[in-house]
Amino acid sequence: KGCLPFFSAPLLRILFAASFRRFVASMTQIQAQVEAQLPSAELTMVVTPGVIKAFDCAVGFVAGGAYGLTSVVVGQPLDTVKTRMQARPDALSSCMWRTGLQLARSQGVRGLYRGGVPVLLGGTLFRSAQFGVYEVALKHLKEQTPKHNLFGVLDWQVAAAGLAGGVARGIIEAPFDFVKVSRQVEQTWSLGMLFKGSAVTIARNAGLFCAFSVYRDLVPPMIPGGLSPFWTGALCSNLAWLTIWPLDVVKSQRQSGNFAGHSSAALLAEAARGGLLFRGLIPGLMRSTVANGCAMVAYKKIEEFANMQLPKWR
Repeated sequence: KGCLPFFSAPLLRILFAASFRRFVASMTQIQAQVEAQLPSAELTMVVTPGVIKAFDCAVGFVAGGAYGLTSVVVGQPLDTVKTRMQARPDALSSCMWRTGLQLARSQGVRGLYRGGVPVLLGGTLFRSAQFGVYEVALKHLKEQTPKHNLFGVLDWQVAAAGLAGGVARGIIEAPFDFVKVSRQVEQTWSLGMLFKGSAVTIARNAGLFCAFSVYRDLVPPMIPGGLSPFWTGALCSNLAWLTIWPLDVVKSQRQSGNFAGHSSAALLAEAARGGLLFRGLIPGLMRSTVANGCAMVAYKKIEEFANMQLPKWR
């Protein structure tokens, strides 16, 4: 309810749950064919624990893909404004509104979606990996290691699984994000430059998703009555971004090509001296609120659909 009408529940099922419907339909066809070939035999469908685990892991990957697609469609214009404020020298002193209006006037709506294509193509993939690896890692840790809350609050298994998911996302996202930033700040690029700034991208994503996972585990129980999926995604994402924002500033500057010859450590020190550690934070949090809120709704819809459809095959 808290997001755009475009992301209504029925349409989300059409957009993001098609793969599950096709899977269930194909399994039904296979079962019918086997029954037709063995009409007098009693058919027993045996599903091994390995297949059950594969089903459960697939839910995380597909739901994460839905999260990524929704996030890009909803949040790209504000992300473009944020990146230009961080990484274009002529916009380092401009406010959010001036940066966005100047871009909209000169290039129209298309300009606000600069760099959207590589993220649209890669966003579903790397966010799918992010949530999928998180679910696999968390399941493995819960099965193989003892549960322990650091300081009586922080679940180390959730934090470790979030770190793993963030690293997985960073490895896949780095080249897509480089092209996105280059397009947003209007710099030329080549294939040989695709992994420029990849180390700081992986570090940012590892911290970001680790923090998001921890906040998603801690915050909702603190709210009387809990949080809706929209506000879970929005609030926990914003807290995670606040935790690692200076790394995002450095990442954008490294990838932009406008700060050649500067290491990540040097850019971080310069940002601290110049008061730029939280440059672009306002449009970044606005984007995060809308995009991650709507994306979490999509994520939960996929989980709900999967939990209704897959148990019959478990």
